[in-house]
Amino acid sequence: MASSSKRSLYFDNAKLILIFLVVFGHVISPLKGNDDILFTLYTVIFLFHMPAFILISGYFAKGYRKKGYLLKSVKKILLPYLIFQAIYSFFYFINGDEKSLTFDFLQPHWTLWFLLSLFCWNVLIYAFAKLKWIGLIVAVAIGIAIGYVDQVGNYLSLSRTFVFFPYFLLGFLIEQKHINWIKNMKFSAVIGVLIILSTFLLFGLSFPKDAVPWLLGSSSYADMGNAEWFDGLFRMLQYLLTLIVIFGFFAVVPATGSKLTIIGQRTLYIYLLHGFIIKIIETAVSDETLESISQNYFLLFIFSFVVCLTLGSYLIKKYTKPLIELRL
Repeated sequence: MASSSKRSLYFDNAKLILIFLVVFGHVISPLKGNDDILFTLYTVIFLFHMPAFILISGYFAKGYRKKGYLLKSVKKILLPYLIFQAIYSFFYFINGDEKSLTFDFLQPHWTLWFLLSLFCWNVLIYAFAKLKWIGLIVAVAIGIAIGYVDQVGNYLSLSRTFVFFPYFLLGFLIEQKHINWIKNMKFSAVIGVLIILSTFLLFGLSFPKDAVPWLLGSSSYADMGNAEWFDGLFRMLQYLLTLIVIFGFFAVVPATGSKLTIIGQRTLYIYLLHGFIIKIIETAVSDETLESISQNYFLLFIFSFVVCLTLGSYLIKKYTKPLIELRL
């Protein structure tokens, strides 16, 4: 899609905001335990930021019928996953998180689950695209049912692949007219802001401290607590609430470009590289220091913003492109 088109600018802006939320969410993750405000920010962010990213990824998968699409997915998604999985193995060994150097390409490190799942979604689309909206119902049913499988988890990112696939498929199914309807709806920005603020209020007052794993989608119901037959209903409610918040988010995303919009085209660089910065800081800085800065919300915000600006810069893209995009 041409970067000058309104549709591209809109989605670039959306991806810019979402990648900031990814970085900010990971920055505050180790600090949220003793701070109710950070905990609420974290839970609201993790409710919708990756589902929204995944939905946008599905929107741009409409060309799956084109010749070489699957091979392109291998090159742009699967190979970078394998490369960074190996890099993270070295990294965790060097910083002391792992006692021995091992390479396990079946258990994604930290944020790399997204690449492995994204490749799987691009494969699954060949079967589900033909079913259209019925396929979405089937995908939701599978996403709910997979939670009852006790063995499912991080292995091959199976849990997240099936839990989050409905968002990818929904993105594939929606068209530009649906996006236009959201943006042109009367008082759309006001409605979007109200939805997001209401979610913050709801989560701030009632979100259980032990319910965070539900937002991650990486565990079975049994692994998240005492499994009950009605757990699938909670996941269905989570799907509905997430879609409402995504709707609110899309309603407030600006459609016009700015100097920062181009960073929305480089989100993969930020996504793959920001983890090293955060992990190095977590290792090098004492717990006391981290706790002391946890109350400085402005500093946490600015730090996350600077990380996005730096990793989304032209220079970072220029020198890491051979590694991330496998292109000189």
